[in-house]
Amino acid sequence: MMLLLSGCNGKTTKIVLHTGFAKDEVFRVEHMSCSLPELLVYLSTTQSRYEKVYGKRIWETNLEGVTLEENMRDMVLAQLSQVKAMNLLADQEQVQLNREEEEIINEAAEEFYATLSQEEISVLGVDKDLIRRLYREYALANKVYHYIIKDINPEVSDDEARTITVDHILIKTYYLNENDEKVEYDAAGKRDAYKRAQEVLEKARNGVSFDSLIATYNEDSQSQYSFRKGEMNLGFETTAFNLGKGEISEIVETEYGYHIIKCITTFNQEETDANKVKIVAKKREEVFGQRYTSFAADLTKAVNEDLWEEITLIQGEDIDTSEFFDIYQKHLGNQFEFTWE
Repeated sequence: MMLLLSGCNGKTTKIVLHTGFAKDEVFRVEHMSCSLPELLVYLSTTQSRYEKVYGKRIWETNLEGVTLEENMRDMVLAQLSQVKAMNLLADQEQVQLNREEEEIINEAAEEFYATLSQEEISVLGVDKDLIRRLYREYALANKVYHYIIKDINPEVSDDEARTITVDHILIKTYYLNENDEKVEYDAAGKRDAYKRAQEVLEKARNGVSFDSLIATYNEDSQSQYSFRKGEMNLGFETTAFNLGKGEISEIVETEYGYHIIKCITTFNQEETDANKVKIVAKKREEVFGQRYTSFAADLTKAVNEDLWEEITLIQGEDIDTSEFFDIYQKHLGNQFEFTWE
């Protein structure tokens, strides 16, 4: 049997299911093993967080025959599998935790372990060393992530991130047939379409309200677009970005037809700053995703099928490990500001 786990950039990793594991061994990635207590900490943490927001009945949710519980179990398995794989990648890249980081990890593990009741310790099967190992592996996964993306320039210019808003009128040069397929106009149809676009442009130049022209002539499903560079048809985008506020373009031809564009806004600082964050995040995702996917594809992975099928959410027990990642962030967030891709 094979289980497909989601990885970075939506990629999937094949994991072979078979028996022959140690009693509490859930899966292996190469020589790295994940024990049942390790998985239960992640599972109970995610469970606790969901229940704090949505209540315990959230697990009754069913989407196309897949329960939220099943979905969450797979998500946790994928996350832990990635942590293990990234630790192997750290070894290959010779990325290590320094003494200060190890000390901080010990402090975080001590603090989290102190939040656990005897019942939680017993049900989860954990001790201080296991919590320390979980934090250490998670921190090392974070550190190798930042090592891989270290050369990405976090500076993005206002021009690259700038968002503009335009109104436009489209005169189409195609129609959809009975199969919803796009069919281009013949030469005569395109000439007629261009003639109408010229008439619209002339009216706009003569002071006719652009809003009224949109209502009368626009053949697009929407009349206003907000976008930054790289998000629209190149010809449309180039023309739009060269317009001043309130300025109306000449006729612009794209694969959809003839456009007349009016610039509404040329710059929004708040949107621009938000786009800078998105642009850098996308660059990081692409660089890390390529490196991780290439590395993980060659790893040997195996899941203990018998044990995995027995694992369920913790029912009827007062178990709350929701602070696991909060405490990690409190102690190590400044060192490793990592977001799962």
